[in-house]
Amino acid sequence: MIVLGLTGSIGMGKSTTARMFADAGVPVHDSDETVHRLYAGKAAPLVEQAFPGTVQDGVVDRALLARHVLGNPEALKKLEAIVHPLVRADADAFLERHRAAQTPIVVLDIPLLFETGGRERVDRIVVVSAPAEIQRDRVLARPGMTEEKFASILARQVPDADKRRQADFIVDTGQGFEAARRSVENIIATLTEEDA
Repeated sequence: MIVLGLTGSIGMGKSTTARMFADAGVPVHDSDETVHRLYAGKAAPLVEQAFPGTVQDGVVDRALLARHVLGNPEALKKLEAIVHPLVRADADAFLERHRAAQTPIVVLDIPLLFETGGRERVDRIVVVSAPAEIQRDRVLARPGMTEEKFASILARQVPDADKRRQADFIVDTGQGFEAARRSVENIIATLTEEDA
């Protein structure tokens, strides 16, 4: 089984690219979706213990939590120490299921793959990228996003140019999503041939 790590900075089109892999029949483990699930389950009591008042009706309120961790590196570290091991355990269970089923290719969608040392968990890396001005326009169009928030998020991410240098494959969403879909199909074809 080939484990493909999918990553990319904010606003690059990573979630859309992950859907393209899923649409092509490749199972995808989505770290962000897993966090959402954990925030309504296993992680909620742990987050509430660490950040009292952030859980409403058994679910982590992301806006309340953001007030604690945004711009506070110590608080962010504390949150990551709770969440990252739970996400990793969920991803490991996903991999075990697909190994047992002899799935040929799976994708681990890990936004902070380089930042969290995820490289050793994957066989190949796909970096989703786009020109900086397209990225900026996409991110600032998000509800509640500000220049300051965007700068703060970028400061925590490995620069796009560094990610591209370390990639086995690059999907450039700046060329439009049809071109991106062709890139995804080419990656799957390449890996399927290698595995044959």
